[in-house]
Amino acid sequence: MLHDLGAVSRRYMASYALFNQALADHLGLHPTDVQCLNLLGLEPGPVTTGRIAELTGLTTGSATRLVDRLEKAGYVTRRRDTEDRRKVLVEVVPGQMAEFGEVWGRLNGAWWELFDEYADDEIAFIATHMRRTVDLSTAQIERLRSGQI
Repeated sequence: MLHDLGAVSRRYMASYALFNQALADHLGLHPTDVQCLNLLGLEPGPVTTGRIAELTGLTTGSATRLVDRLEKAGYVTRRRDTEDRRKVLVEVVPGQMAEFGEVWGRLNGAWWELFDEYADDEIAFIATHMRRTVDLSTAQIERLRSGQI
């Protein structure tokens, strides 16, 4: 069973990466930009470029280039923090994020239908697995970036 799980897992990860690429192509963005917008949509408000680096696992230089691309595409703006003028905050542009959300909305129906087949305890198990996967992925990213592998 573990062999089968390994094969299915690889196909799952590849299919999501390819889906993300197709979505990015559709929006005229880089795949990392799409995921950054996704993560920014989960944040309670404006964030610093440093926070974007934390969210994405990018270096601060790469995060700055990502913000440059998103700003050029009209998805974010930069502004000085009113409490600490040394900080620059990155804010999503509500109208552009609404359009981004509309694309997701047109795709989400099929995803939600997929989960209609599951009982509540199965959905809870899937959600727990996803949380654990996020934690493991974060740790593995750190290992890769630190040269521990």
